Amino acid sequence: MSPMRQSLLLAAVVLPLSACAPAADEPAAPESAESAPAAPSLVRFDPEVDALLAKMTLQEKVGQMTQADISYLVDEADIADYFLGSLLSGGSSDPKTGNAFEDWRDMVERYQRRAVTTRLGIPIVYGIDAVHGHGNVIGATVFPHNIGLGATRDPGLVEQVYRATAAEVRATGIHWSFAPCVAVPRDIRWGRTYEGFAEDPALVAELGVAAVRGFQGGGLDGGGLDDPESVLACAKHYVADGGTAYGTGAPTESMPESVFVESGAPPPTTDRFPFDRGDVQVDEATLRAIHLPPYEAAIAAGAGSIMASYSGWNGVRMSGHRHLLTDVLKGELGFEGFIVSDWASIDDLPGDYASDVVESINAGLDMVMVPDKYREFYGHLVEAAEAGQVPMERIDDAVRRILRVKHALGLFDEAFSPAADPALAERFGGAAHRELAREAVRRSLVLLKNDPAALPLSKQAGRIHVVGKNADDLGNQCGGWTIKWQGESGEITEGTTVLEAIRETVAEGTAVTHAADGSGAAGADVVVAVIGERPYAEMLGDREDLRLDDADVAAVRRAAEAGAPVVTVVISGRPMILGEVLDASAAVVAAWLPGSEGRGVADVLFGDHAPDGKLPFGWPGSMEQVGVHPDDEGYDPLFPYGFGMSY
Repeated sequence: MSPMRQSLLLAAVVLPLSACAPAADEPAAPESAESAPAAPSLVRFDPEVDALLAKMTLQEKVGQMTQADISYLVDEADIADYFLGSLLSGGSSDPKTGNAFEDWRDMVERYQRRAVTTRLGIPIVYGIDAVHGHGNVIGATVFPHNIGLGATRDPGLVEQVYRATAAEVRATGIHWSFAPCVAVPRDIRWGRTYEGFAEDPALVAELGVAAVRGFQGGGLDGGGLDDPESVLACAKHYVADGGTAYGTGAPTESMPESVFVESGAPPPTTDRFPFDRGDVQVDEATLRAIHLPPYEAAIAAGAGSIMASYSGWNGVRMSGHRHLLTDVLKGELGFEGFIVSDWASIDDLPGDYASDVVESINAGLDMVMVPDKYREFYGHLVEAAEAGQVPMERIDDAVRRILRVKHALGLFDEAFSPAADPALAERFGGAAHRELAREAVRRSLVLLKNDPAALPLSKQAGRIHVVGKNADDLGNQCGGWTIKWQGESGEITEGTTVLEAIRETVAEGTAVTHAADGSGAAGADVVVAVIGERPYAEMLGDREDLRLDDADVAAVRRAAEAGAPVVTVVISGRPMILGEVLDASAAVVAAWLPGSEGRGVADVLFGDHAPDGKLPFGWPGSMEQVGVHPDDEGYDPLFPYGFGMSY
């Protein structure tokens, strides 16, 4: 893509960034999109890259294309022996020594030092799912998931959130986050809905650009990928993972039973997950109109990596889709960075493993995430290249793209050190980032009902009774991709629950009582019910029915029967079917998955901040309204896309 086209596209997809209050010690405000230059071309590094390529053996090249997960490293010596270009930590792959900040920093530094002992001394690029803060690490600031950020409609705030996340990621020595997710979810029963910003492609593109700029330093402070506080962005999951057809998901037998036990998710009742890793069954015009624009925008903003989806398009898996990976993404859209596959996704291709390796590389994958099969992948690809099954031109193209990005990250600079910058440690999970997260929470809340003016609450109320399973559960509040892959209920990291925040906010003399099941409400001046979903992530989050669970409904019903007005706060990764809870509540607030800073919820409940969030998805009143969008015939949700009240 030419720089002229990049500039025009970026200006088209990004509205002027709106102002929001900066956290202390953070950059004050992003520059406007009109003044933002087009992202510099990665091709500028090709002279240095080609000089290095000329020195590399086939084995060294194939190593750069291989990404292993740390939990499956047979031997740390493999990092150098197989010339690995990348390592990652999957959702629950933590250091063997523990899950604290120091454990992560020391582990990544040790692996990096091992990598540069090779003949050419090429550093690894370490990847992690920092999708709402550096959430794998205990003590990190956990920001709202993307669905909440979508409700803010504020690209400036989104950019600040991703910039703060980048600083915490770099504090542990990691240079690459598998984010932002720029999916356009079309059916909220999909378990990854909360990873998407909105159902509207234009808003997804706008906020996706803000996220890329925040990660890679293209805005805020005018830096770039070589900035010591930047990380490589990865737009995912290319393309149309949010548009998979119901009933086409992965076989449920592909998920080990232990995962269901550990996560607390109910065992599957069908042979396939409804959506995840399924098939997108639309024509190319629809694919281009709904699902492709966020990627085009992310490329224009300079995203250096893109992750190919597990899903397929009309029967062809994305990991082997030459047309979409090579012809469209690299050719038509002019993407200059590298494409990485998702976790072991080439295993889903139809042939044996050796043929899967050949098919995926020839289709256009540059780096392949082979968490537990890195040795097999390496051997098969070396053999295939030697036999001419994969042309050397394709190998060189893949490695050139990877090395371009490593140059852009400053990994070849003389000043590069395997050790993380110790100055960043002071900001990890610090007050400035937590204040920014609190701002993001209060900006994300959507007021759905407030009759008769139940909100804002008085800080001088006689007694506030708090009920619901999510009132005092930090894990439920953070959702999936927090400490563990699927997330986990309980006090899993550092933060403030909604109940704790209410107790911190009320005036002296105001009693705050609590009963998760809704009992004990008699005599209270007001009841705050905090209900909704428990944590989940991909696959296990797919649902056939989005009605609130029976315990939630019973808690609200029991509290309402005691006579006090009920203010219901819904913590969830998507709109839920409210049913009788809507009528039983004097006010209803959608809080999404707010993360570690429950004080942002209290800020809105008590009127320190008036709600200004707008629905990023239409809110259905029944299951029949799910999957119907504003331009569709019969669109008649309970609350339409963009709805949001204030005080």
